[in-house]
Amino acid sequence: MRKVIILLITSFSLSLLATGCGQTSQPDFAIEPFPIEAISTETTPSDAASFEELSPDTISSEAISSEAISSEAISSEAISSKATSSEVLPSDAASDENQATGSETPSDVTWEKKSQGAPKEISLLMVGDILLHVPVEKSARREDGSYSYDAIFSKTKDLIQAADLALVNQEVILGGTELGISGYPAFNAPYEVGDDLVEAGFDVICHATNHALDKGKKGVTNCLDFWKASYPEITVLGLHDNPDDPLYIFEKDGIKIAFLNYTYGTNGIPLPEDMPYAVDLLNKSKVVSDIQYAESVADFTVVCPHWGTEYRLTADASQEKWTKIFLENGVDLVLGTHPHVIEPVELLTDEETGHSMLVYYSLGNFVNWTSSSGDGIANRMVGGMAQVTLARSEDGDVTISDYGVTALVCHLTSGQDGVTVWPLSSYHEKLAMENEIRKQDPSFSYSYCTELCDRVWGDLWN
Repeated sequence: MRKVIILLITSFSLSLLATGCGQTSQPDFAIEPFPIEAISTETTPSDAASFEELSPDTISSEAISSEAISSEAISSEAISSKATSSEVLPSDAASDENQATGSETPSDVTWEKKSQGAPKEISLLMVGDILLHVPVEKSARREDGSYSYDAIFSKTKDLIQAADLALVNQEVILGGTELGISGYPAFNAPYEVGDDLVEAGFDVICHATNHALDKGKKGVTNCLDFWKASYPEITVLGLHDNPDDPLYIFEKDGIKIAFLNYTYGTNGIPLPEDMPYAVDLLNKSKVVSDIQYAESVADFTVVCPHWGTEYRLTADASQEKWTKIFLENGVDLVLGTHPHVIEPVELLTDEETGHSMLVYYSLGNFVNWTSSSGDGIANRMVGGMAQVTLARSEDGDVTISDYGVTALVCHLTSGQDGVTVWPLSSYHEKLAMENEIRKQDPSFSYSYCTELCDRVWGDLWN
């Protein structure tokens, strides 16, 4: 099916300016000749932190350094989310053998119908990486050994809950304390992370990341068991303990939206021999098959790829290749993660078909506290909240009627509940001067954050 995005935009201009930031280690993303199956990744840690109180395991914190590149990007109108409660059922991507055509509802598709009577538009929201380094875990730990991450979401919860459907990239596996709470290079988080994601208002959890197999098969099964037992109404994408998990479709007022989630790789860790379907990878034949199936049963298709080069402020060659595949196969919206910094937003049109697709190349980090120091670290404190409104046009197609991005900043202070994510519009220079990331990159400031958003997003975030 072909859907046309109707936007009150007369032109877009994109000027990408590359500048280095003096970091020397290589990013953990390798670009391979196309087609891409799974891309292995390596990163060199700069230091590690032990944290014996959390678990018997050693906890390491992430060491990061890479090249930072400035860019100037797209401008458009800001968006307002519509406040509507949302419940969804757990499911994933369609299996390859279940390709369907026609408009009837297939048996292997799961969706929830929303209440009738609301305006015929849907507001979508997504934020970037929940990257739980050791200091973030310390901030959340309670005296009785439990964890609470509620402070992280306290300044953004209202925005998240106002969307009809809110998505988040859960970067690290929720394997529980039995596997040892750990940071870089093999992350593992307690189940309380999931509790507070739900409390914050997220409906869909994207788990296809390069850290999905950090704790092996047991990490995956523990994570999925937690979600199924504790929050069956929450949808988990990208992880599977069943090869026949259905495609997830969200439906409201007769509008059906399909969601797919993939990662470029799993840091060189192989998929379990008895669960080769455990993590959805960017495999061309599978991706194309999944998209074609989604297009046959839904009005609108969203792909959430975990892709790109870490700490790069512009799209790389692999992102461009996958963007072309998504566009040619009818995807309508791309919400990207993994680079740990923000990247441009771009509206693309297929010259042959006229089909349009909106791409958020990277939403950056939602929360993190890297152990690295030096130029470019400040970039990792800025994230984006993608906000997209869908509506059915007069000709019957479901299109994007409005879109934008809300700039976010991660505020870090030592002590319990010292990590909080703020909308940049509510942040200020005094708070920025108190942000402890300045010990690792003195260039961090409120003005630095706003100038970064201007370079990458132009007027889109204002």
